[in-house]
Amino acid sequence: MSKADVKTTVLADGLRYKAKAPGSPFRASASFSGATMSCFMCGKHRVRSQLRTRQLLGKAQTVCAPSCKALDELMANSGGE
Repeated sequence: MSKADVKTTVLADGLRYKAKAPGSPFRASASFSGATMSCFMCGKHRVRSQLRTRQLLGKAQTVCAPSCKALDELMANSGGE
């Protein structure tokens, strides 16, 4: 009942890297329209159709549409994310 051994290498600058499966958690897309971006407010990655641009701190930022909370509830009710 012990935890699985994690291979860790301590680099010369003190940073650690734990072994992980290769690849990205984000699906590959052949076109820009299917790519994911992160919301400026909550930081979650969403497909671009679930985001909109708002002026925040004087700059255009991508945020969840209609809001982070509403989109989380919608995703929870639909069973996907």
